[in-house]
Amino acid sequence: MRVIAIDGPAGSGKSTVARRLAERLGLRYLDTGAMYRAITFAALRRNIDPGELDPVAALARKVDLEVTLDAVRVDGVDATIEIRGPEVTRAVSVAANPGVREEMVARQRDWARRHGGGVIEGRDIGSVVFPEAELKVYLDARPEVRAARRSKEVTDLSYETVAADLARRDALDQGRDTSPLTRAGDAVEVDTSDLTVDEIVELLTEQIGG
Repeated sequence: MRVIAIDGPAGSGKSTVARRLAERLGLRYLDTGAMYRAITFAALRRNIDPGELDPVAALARKVDLEVTLDAVRVDGVDATIEIRGPEVTRAVSVAANPGVREEMVARQRDWARRHGGGVIEGRDIGSVVFPEAELKVYLDARPEVRAARRSKEVTDLSYETVAADLARRDALDQGRDTSPLTRAGDAVEVDTSDLTVDEIVELLTEQIGG
């Protein structure tokens, strides 16, 4: 099983780089952040407060979740667009729910086993989910660069709002007790602020002798 783990904060370029690297290496790609967003979507859809630990953990264990390259389905419903909307984006508390993370980690490991590995991106992939990954990568970028990238994706919010949301998300991700956002000790750290996607992919490909 060949696993490439890519971690980093929002706006660091994880998704774009991971997709391109997976294509380059002929591996499958998994966005684990979409899985947590999908659980948030499922909770909101059922009028469950995403901050409620036990109800949301119970929901995570039974929800039918399908995450593919270009789509996310939750209990058969196409939630690809909705999980990127502001309502889900601001309800990030499920990522700190230990029960949810336990279930999602199990599903992520099962996904990798079924697909013979893959390029898997998130916030705890190299540190928790796949500590034995062939290559562990931590992408980052200057805060203003990350905010500018994300504001282009979320066109209905101002740059200032996006920057504030990113700072809040960083604090939550880095400060949570369960699987916080952190750089694995043996991860290759790349500042993507001034690099093109092609340059980053080339650098990572060289790291694995590809």
